Amino acid sequence: MKPFLIGTVAWAVLAGSAMAQGQDAELRSSIQADYDSHLGALFDHFHRNPELSGMEVLTAARMATELRALGYEVTEGVGGTGVVAILRNGDGPTVLMRADMDGLPVEERSGLSNASTARQLDRDGQERPVMHACGHDVHITALVGTARQMIERRDQWSGTLLLVVQPAEERIFGAREMLEDGLYERFPRPEYALAFHVAAGQEAGTISVPLDVVSSSSDSVDIQVRGIGTHGAYPHMGVDPVLVAAQIVVSLQSIVSREISPLEGAVITVGSIHGGTKHNIIGERVDLQLTVRSDSPEVRERLLDGIDRVSANTARALGVPEDRLPIVTRSATETTPATINDPETAQRVRDAIAAGMGADRLRDEARTGMGAEDFAYFVAPGNGVRGVYFDVGGTLPSEVDTAAGHHSPEFRIEAEPSVTAGVEAMVLAGMALMAPGAE
Repeated sequence: MKPFLIGTVAWAVLAGSAMAQGQDAELRSSIQADYDSHLGALFDHFHRNPELSGMEVLTAARMATELRALGYEVTEGVGGTGVVAILRNGDGPTVLMRADMDGLPVEERSGLSNASTARQLDRDGQERPVMHACGHDVHITALVGTARQMIERRDQWSGTLLLVVQPAEERIFGAREMLEDGLYERFPRPEYALAFHVAAGQEAGTISVPLDVVSSSSDSVDIQVRGIGTHGAYPHMGVDPVLVAAQIVVSLQSIVSREISPLEGAVITVGSIHGGTKHNIIGERVDLQLTVRSDSPEVRERLLDGIDRVSANTARALGVPEDRLPIVTRSATETTPATINDPETAQRVRDAIAAGMGADRLRDEARTGMGAEDFAYFVAPGNGVRGVYFDVGGTLPSEVDTAAGHHSPEFRIEAEPSVTAGVEAMVLAGMALMAPGAE
C-alpha cells in the first residue's frame, strides 16, 4: 500500500509554523486522554450490548445522553430510533457527521474478553444472537469523541455541526427513513456530510479517502417462480418450477457478462433458493432471493430491467402459462444508490488529514468488492450536499492478511487506534470545512 499523493494546500500546511504542529499534537493528546478516561469504556459498553437494525433503543438512548451532556441540542426518535444533535457556532456552513449504530444477527466468536453474548427478538419475533460484526461500535464511540473535541475547539471553526446517529444501516433503510422524517427540513440543512467506516482489511490508524465511487448501489429482489405441480415420475404432466428457476439463475448471469460493459461494475447474486417438499413431487413454486449491485444509475436500471425480462421469457420458453409467469418484486426498503464522494471536497478532506495526521497515515486502498452503504441518501445527486465517506484502518499490521471479514463471527477490531484515528480524522475534516473563510 502506498501513501496518497496530496495537494498543494496540504504541502503548504505541512510546511507551516510550529504553532500549527503544536495544535495537531495537542489534538492527538486530548483525544488519547479522552479515550483513556471515557471512550474506551464507552466502546466496551457498545460492543457488549449491540442491537438489531431499527431496534437500537438502548444504544440511541445512550448516545442521546452522551451528546446532551456535552451541551448539544438533542432530538431523539428521528426516523425511528435515530438521534440528531446540533451545535450552533456562528456563521458558516452546516456540516453533517454521521455514525451508524446497528449490530448484526451474528453470534460472536472473536475470542475477545468483551465478546457480545446479547440476544434480541427480531422484527419477526425470532430470538437472534447479536454482534457488532461490522464495527459500528467504533463509529458511534468516535462520534462522541468527535463531538467533545469540536465543542472544545469552537474558537477554531464557525458554522453549525449536525451530528446524526443513524439506525438500520445494515438493512440500508435507516438513512432514508431519517430523511423521510424531515431530517433536512426539521434541522439545519447541511452543505457537507462526513462519515467513516472502520476497515478490517486496513492497518489500524491509517486513513483512506476515495475521490470518487466509495460503494455500490444495492437492491434486494425476490422472484417467485410458479409452475404446475405433478408426480415426479410424470414430469410431462406439469411444468417443473425447479427447472425453470435453475435456468433463470444461469441466464441471469448473461445480463452481466453480455449486456453490461466489462469496464462497468455489475453483480447479480442469487443468495437463496427455496422450493419443493419431497423427492418425488414436482411442486408449484420456487422462491429466489437476489442482491443486485452496480456503480451507476444507468447500469442499475439495466440490471433490474434485465432481471424482469430474463425471468419472464425463460419461463415462457419452458412452457409456463402466461397467467403463471414469475412474479419479480424489488424491495422498497432494502435498497440504496451508490455512494460517490464529491471529488473537490474529498481532496480538501484528504489534504486536511495529511496535514494534521501526517501524509504517511494515508493509504490508497483499492476497492475489493461491491459493498453498499446507505450514506448515499444523505448526499444523493441534486440535494446539494457534498459528501465524503472514508475508511479508517482497524487491524494490526501483522494481522491484516489474516483478518476476518466484516459480518464474520470472528470479526474483531483494535478499538483504541481505530477510535482515536476516527476522531482525529473527523475533527480535522470538520474544522477544515468550517474554518473561518474556508468557503
